[in-house]
Amino acid sequence: MDESVEAESSADAIWNRAGCARCRSNRVEFQFSFAFQPIVDVVTGQIYAYEALVRGPGSQPAASVLDQLDEENRYHFDQQCRVRAIEIATKLGMPEDIKLSINFDPNALYDPVLCIRTTMIAAEKYKFDVERLLFELTEHRKVEDTERLNRILDHYANFGFPTAIDDFGAGFAGLGLLAKFRPHLTKIDRELVMHSDRDEARQAILCGTVATCAALRMETVAEGVERMEEFEFLRGLGIRLFQGYLIAKPAFEALPQPDLSRFLTAPTA
Repeated sequence: MDESVEAESSADAIWNRAGCARCRSNRVEFQFSFAFQPIVDVVTGQIYAYEALVRGPGSQPAASVLDQLDEENRYHFDQQCRVRAIEIATKLGMPEDIKLSINFDPNALYDPVLCIRTTMIAAEKYKFDVERLLFELTEHRKVEDTERLNRILDHYANFGFPTAIDDFGAGFAGLGLLAKFRPHLTKIDRELVMHSDRDEARQAILCGTVATCAALRMETVAEGVERMEEFEFLRGLGIRLFQGYLIAKPAFEALPQPDLSRFLTAPTA
């Protein structure tokens, strides 16, 4: 059987078992896959998580997939992403002590109970420990229903899923969102990270952001780190989780293994 057909059949079985009529009725007519990029802990020298980054079936950029989304297929795509990411991570043999980070669009979620049920069934099918799942809230569009998002995040918390705000400091992902929702992780956007070693404005914003997250007992992730000077400045602020080209570039349907020896540091007080 063709691999894409086999994947579709597996997904259909999962959605049928979940009992979600909307999942069965709204189809995604295009194929997609994932690249994986590590998030590393420079204190322990371990990979904390791999983020699943959507790509076209031949490693085309994410835009080639996301540009095909509309209001009719957005929900089904979000659900299919979870199933596909878990399936590929399992086939790649992702180590059992590493989390799988999956992005979700808060405006694409229809019913948090059914969404979680689909995810749980997929994890069961592929024997993937659900405690290893990390959900990143992407905010490319303004949240249309904050009360519903609160219910979704509460439901995730009840299942023990850690959550993250992605691209903090860009678009709609700002302090207002942080005040309303209490994720486990706050991922600082590349726009703030870039040139942070020599830009006083960015330094002031980053110092405040890291202090705020610490006060709220949230871990901070610096994403999009590309230069050693940026890394050294951000590490000096107390950040221990890093993601970016300096660490490792995303690898299509593969798990990159970065050499972390040059990043290892003593804990920062």
